[in-house]
Amino acid sequence: MICNLPGLFIIWMITTLSLQAQSITKLDPEKFEKKLVEVKNPVLIDVRTPEEYRGGHLEEATLMDYYASDFKSKASKLDRAKPVFVYCASGVRSNSAAEIFKGLGFQVYDLAGGIRSWSRAGKAIAK
Repeated sequence: MICNLPGLFIIWMITTLSLQAQSITKLDPEKFEKKLVEVKNPVLIDVRTPEEYRGGHLEEATLMDYYASDFKSKASKLDRAKPVFVYCASGVRSNSAAEIFKGLGFQVYDLAGGIRSWSRAGKAIAK
């Protein structure tokens, strides 16, 4: 059997470059809000627990508990053509979640400082 090394190398390079093209961008509340408005049909994900979410969340945010056993499975079912905006309470979980989304091929925007920084900036919180 003859192996087509140049062809395999090209496929490997294309796959590697397409995965690397996805990135995580940390944004302060002002820039996060501005980017949310700029993007058509953004996917806004709150990765906190259901209890935290019920205490207040960003308008239009979908709860996807980072600690849930099916988090990665749910994340993989989202539309990769749409950028994901992610936040948590302080930025720790969202950073980890952003890495998962990036690994799945998403363009990710992470709210620096989480919903706490959003609230300190005077931004609206939905209940």
